[in-house]
Amino acid sequence: MLDIGYSLSRRFPDPPQTDYRTADVRALRHDLFCGDVYLADTEADRELSTAWGWVPVLDFAWALCDIAEELDRDPLGARSPGPHRAELDFTESAERLRFTRRFGWVDITADWTAADEGPLAFSHTELRREARDFLRDLLADLTDLHEGLDANPAVWDLMARFPRV
Repeated sequence: MLDIGYSLSRRFPDPPQTDYRTADVRALRHDLFCGDVYLADTEADRELSTAWGWVPVLDFAWALCDIAEELDRDPLGARSPGPHRAELDFTESAERLRFTRRFGWVDITADWTAADEGPLAFSHTELRREARDFLRDLLADLTDLHEGLDANPAVWDLMARFPRV
C-alpha cells in the first residue's frame, strides 16, 4: 500500500508578512510550505524520502497529481504496454523522482538512492487516489495553520481540479 507524507521545516519558515489570501501560484508552489516528503510502500517496508528540509511540499503534492494524470494519457489506459514516463524534479538540486508506467503499474525510482535498490511499484489507480488524498489532506492541514489560505483562488482552483477519487 502506498503512503505519502510530509513534514514542514522549522529551518525554512514562511515569511511572517505573507498574505495567504493573495499569494500567487509561484509563491504557493515554490516559496512557501517547505519541508520534506516521502513515498512509502507499507507492505514492503521501503520508502523514498527527502531529508533536505527545503522541498516545497505543496508543489510536490501538486506535481504528483499532475504526474498521475500525465501517466494516464494513453487511450488504452491500463492495457497500454507503455512505457510511459514522467519525472518530478526538485528545483534546488539535480535530484529527480522518476515514474514509469507499464500496463496498470507505476515504478517509482529516485536519483538519490542506490542503483541496486529496486523501484517502488504501485498500481496507477492507487497512485492517483493516494496523490489526490495527500493533496487534499495537505491543503486541509495548511489551511488550518495559515489564516486566509482557504480564501486563495489558486487553492480553490487546485481543489476543483483534483477532487478525491
